[in-house]
Amino acid sequence: MRYRTIGTRQVSALCLGTLPFGTVVDEATAFALLDRFVERGGTFVDTANCYAFWHPGSDGGDSERLLGRWLAARGNREQVVLASKVGALPGGPGDWPANREGLSGAVVGAAVRRSLDRLGTDRLDLLYGHVDDPATPLRETVDAFAGAVADGLAEQIGMSNQGVGRFARSRELARRAGLPSYVALQQRHTFLPPAPDADFDYQVSLDEPMLAYAADHPEVTVLAYSALLNGAYTDPGKPLPAEYDHPGSARALAELHAVARETGATANQVVYAWLLGGSPAVLPLVGVSRLGQLDEALDAVDLDLTCDQRARLDAARAVAREARPRPVAVAR
Repeated sequence: MRYRTIGTRQVSALCLGTLPFGTVVDEATAFALLDRFVERGGTFVDTANCYAFWHPGSDGGDSERLLGRWLAARGNREQVVLASKVGALPGGPGDWPANREGLSGAVVGAAVRRSLDRLGTDRLDLLYGHVDDPATPLRETVDAFAGAVADGLAEQIGMSNQGVGRFARSRELARRAGLPSYVALQQRHTFLPPAPDADFDYQVSLDEPMLAYAADHPEVTVLAYSALLNGAYTDPGKPLPAEYDHPGSARALAELHAVARETGATANQVVYAWLLGGSPAVLPLVGVSRLGQLDEALDAVDLDLTCDQRARLDAARAVAREARPRPVAVAR
């Protein structure tokens, strides 16, 4: 395992995402995956207070409760860097995601305390806002997260699914007020660029302005979810998601698989290596349900791409970005 720094904490270069644990992934399998992760040097584990409310019978707390049972059974809380998120749990009448709880001051404080109860711990090492909340003033959310730090509920804070403008503004508000600032940003990101008109609803895809901001602010760590497109890079039975299936994708995929053949690695492993070795580096979240998938991801940490291989991948991705069809303007 290799390690990176988020704020003041050292973390493993891969973060284990636990979205399906306790619902789709049963407890015995989840415990085995968590055990293998730490056995191989993993320290960074990610969950949320809404995983997985859409699963029949779930209230959104299943993943946190399972992690709490695992931490208690293994007695290893101090060896794990624990991250969770608040803000996306359904919080009232109507349809999700419009009815999500949001990031108001009242919600954040109460939601974090409920997460800690489920996890069986007194603090989070990293607390994220799960989804941007334009209905709440940025300063109120900044104050709420700073309050969680001041109350000892969270050591560090971050944000997910927020555009670069609001993220940068939030950090500036915190700086001016002398408050703790976000040290992490978690976005949708992968090797293939999405189409310009791709609609991810509440999810925010990592874009060039965000990467440029992170390069200029090395104190911010960028993390990527959905990095493997649900297996589409390696499983012929899984088509590319529609948002990534555009004319520019074929060239980039061809180069990705060429590099995989040269390295003897899988295309998934090359994607992880490309993320980790970029500038700025992007730390992948790993979503798995089987030990073989986890071992494949962990083995990718030791894959070092050559300068030539990285340059070819970057060039192919740039061509793919330019080859994407643009939205057609409608005359009015």
